[in-house]
Amino acid sequence: MDVLEQLAKTFLDWEAMAEVIPAMLTVGLPNTLILAVSSAFFGCVLGMILAVMGISRNPIPRWIARIYTDIFRGLPAILTILLIGLGLGPVVRILTGSTNPYPLGILALSLMAAAYIGEIFRSGIQSVESGQLEASRALGFSYSAAMVLIVIPQGIRRVLPALVNQLISLIKDSSLIYMLGLLASQREIFRIGNDQAATTGNLSPLVAAGLLYLCLTVPLTHLVNFMDKRMREGKTQKVEPDEAAAIIGKGH
Repeated sequence: MDVLEQLAKTFLDWEAMAEVIPAMLTVGLPNTLILAVSSAFFGCVLGMILAVMGISRNPIPRWIARIYTDIFRGLPAILTILLIGLGLGPVVRILTGSTNPYPLGILALSLMAAAYIGEIFRSGIQSVESGQLEASRALGFSYSAAMVLIVIPQGIRRVLPALVNQLISLIKDSSLIYMLGLLASQREIFRIGNDQAATTGNLSPLVAAGLLYLCLTVPLTHLVNFMDKRMREGKTQKVEPDEAAAIIGKGH
């Protein structure tokens, strides 16, 4: 029982959680969402460029996209953040005079996300039946117009669940930005919990941070499942009574 009591005091101290949750909601949550949503946006833009390069008829863009993807998917996330944050940090400070680590953190997350999102987009585009492109060309569309207006939108629609999954990963990976050093007003959810845990010697604030991450990611996970099921089954169409009678009559 002593062990269980000690575990409860260390990880489930509700007073320690209650003390840190307001800061997590007012400071940590907005900063976490800024990091995740910004990185997802720029990652999608760069990922689409990589996807187009990856399916290019020219081997040079294909190789560039392949090398980029292999590098940023193969490096540990924390190493990428440190290389960009600490490597480019002095240059950015000299050029802009800013010491805000957020732009470099967003850049690092975006570069990593683009490697995964590019592959997601590429697989979605290549899953579109070749007949779609051929029919578009037969109607007079150029190759680029057919890809932009017909093929790519269908490919994006097919990979929406995977894109939401990537957003979930970015929400969790945003906790690594604390390695670059943050001001009190710039701290994300994990950093606030970690600082409080270091101050009090109690790990309950980190558990509170974990619970808040769950509140963000679990609904998104269910959204992914719903989208995936809806896309696999298709949208059910409501049949009016008169239409249903007509269909039955044709069956006879």
